Amino acid sequence: MTPANDSQRPGLFNRREAIAAAGVLGAGAGAWALLRGGGSRPAPRLATTPAASVGSPPAAGAARMCVLSPEVTEGPYYIASHLTRRNITEGLPGLPLALRITVVDAGTCKPIRGADVEVWHANASGVYSGFGGGGPPSGGGPDNAKRFLRGHQRSDARGGVLFDTIYPGWYPGRSPHIHVKAHVGGRVVHTGQIFFSDATSDAIYRSGAYRPHGQPDTTNQDDGIFRQAGGARARAHLTRRRGAGGYTGRIVLGLRA
Repeated sequence: MTPANDSQRPGLFNRREAIAAAGVLGAGAGAWALLRGGGSRPAPRLATTPAASVGSPPAAGAARMCVLSPEVTEGPYYIASHLTRRNITEGLPGLPLALRITVVDAGTCKPIRGADVEVWHANASGVYSGFGGGGPPSGGGPDNAKRFLRGHQRSDARGGVLFDTIYPGWYPGRSPHIHVKAHVGGRVVHTGQIFFSDATSDAIYRSGAYRPHGQPDTTNQDDGIFRQAGGARARAHLTRRRGAGGYTGRIVLGLRA
């Protein structure tokens, strides 16, 4: 039986999300942001090699090399949580992911200190907190008692934030992703989404808490928002974590603050 309101459940790439995405493009995006993955070694040039890690922004003088990508829709599952915390898992099962985000000024490639970076994403079953088992609870609004996999962090002097989370789940019509917002001086300066390698997602979803939900039905190339976000530039760079298990994911956001 099909729910009465498909636009509010993580079961489809819904009309509301598609229209919002199209509106961003039609308006010329307004604000822009750099999305660039990080690696495990130093990087003298942002355009050829991603930044090394949180706290290791692009080298001075590399501003002209910055690659910019338009913002994308925040989607229908945003909740203004204002939860300042590093660990956003609330004990949920899933593969550990240490998400390291570095925010820099897109004009100078210098780190931005004190930016409020916010993330949210689906659990291993493809469900967002505050929206029950695939749709809003009775009454049509978010469930304010549930805020798993949502949180904020303030960037340090090197522009870095770190979230302890799990690898995101998927829902029909979208490839796996994590939503991100950046606030500077009390205003939103970037709304985007972070993506992952299809091959990595396929492997992770074969086991553990992800296995019952099965394989995603949409690849990055088939996801219109992935293309709008800059394609490969919007993918986090993943490295395996020694000892702790799971992955570390790195990406740089270049903001026009």
